[in-house]
Amino acid sequence: MESARISKWLNLLVCVLLLLKAEGSLVPLTLVKNAESKGAVCLDGSPPAYHFDNGFEEGIKNWIVHIEGGGWCNNVESCLYRKDSRLGSSKQMEDLYFSAILSNEQEYNPDFYNWNRVKVRYCDGSSFTGDVEEVDQTTNLHFRGARIFSAVMEELLAKGLEKAENAILSGCSAGGLTTILHCDRFKNLLPSEANVKCVPDAGYFVNVEDISGTHFIEKFYSEVVSTHGSAKNLPSSCTSKFSPELCFFPQYVASHISTPIFVVNAAYDSWQIQNIFVPGSADPSDSWHSCKLDISNCSPDQLSKMQDFKSEFEKAVSVVGDSSSKGMFIDSCYAHCQTESQETWYKSDSPQLANTTIAKAVGDWFYGRSSFRHVDCNYPCNPSCQNRVFDLKDHPGI
Repeated sequence: MESARISKWLNLLVCVLLLLKAEGSLVPLTLVKNAESKGAVCLDGSPPAYHFDNGFEEGIKNWIVHIEGGGWCNNVESCLYRKDSRLGSSKQMEDLYFSAILSNEQEYNPDFYNWNRVKVRYCDGSSFTGDVEEVDQTTNLHFRGARIFSAVMEELLAKGLEKAENAILSGCSAGGLTTILHCDRFKNLLPSEANVKCVPDAGYFVNVEDISGTHFIEKFYSEVVSTHGSAKNLPSSCTSKFSPELCFFPQYVASHISTPIFVVNAAYDSWQIQNIFVPGSADPSDSWHSCKLDISNCSPDQLSKMQDFKSEFEKAVSVVGDSSSKGMFIDSCYAHCQTESQETWYKSDSPQLANTTIAKAVGDWFYGRSSFRHVDCNYPCNPSCQNRVFDLKDHPGI
């Protein structure tokens, strides 16, 4: 009886160790040197930070710089709310595990496992676009996202990024938007002969009417741009034609990006459905509540409206273009951010399009083994999807 109990616990320990291995390696937090003297600081005035794991073997001159996500703050009140959290202060940040696109295990990240891998923390609330010199002494809020991006890149260049042979700028959610907005800027920092590409994940936020017929997100982005003084740091190829708040939307920027780019996104992006298409203000009776938590709970009418959203998303993402240097993996999953989770990045049951996982599609495209540009059929057509099911505590909002 005792030996059976010991065997049971040993098996459990093995399972835990395997799970920890799959979760990835713990990478310490690094504060950016001399950032404060440059005014490149988080919302609370603390120095920005990143996590860096060295490349090895053949990947020693290759780099992935991955930008953390976390929404935006659009006014003083919402920025004050973030100020004392990890999304506004490096004082609240801790060491992180690297997995999926940042994993150092070949079986979990076959094409990029031995690269130099960096995760840049997000603490400015503007997708690294803000730059307001004046600091209100009452709030002590610093709107310096663009300076943070420059300071982090300067430090990484000195660590070896300036000699990169291959490099990827990537990011999730607000970090995916950062990737799009800063894609060409990142390319211009590196050697002209380097192979540099961008992989935004869940960052293709679209300018659509919500279910009440209001452009809620356009007003929100306008307030972000105004609060942070972002206009001068948005791509000039866009601001020369459109108002600055529109240039916070990828659909007005993407066609002008010259750097190769691969868009990873769910067509039924759960964050966009919950916050752009059906924000709380557009659903005062909360009739969409159950549907937003779990897409399988949606009524036929709600699903029909979601198909309309998918059509608008497809139209918006089509401006990326069909050049072989541009790729996309647009699945029909109810999900948000699929390159940061091992389950959706690269496992035997990961989401697939054309019998291909996200990791393989991105790797094939980056190395020129094959192009990849696929937009999925309508929900619920893809049995490989891992659809998110939310509960009350993780139902996000802006």
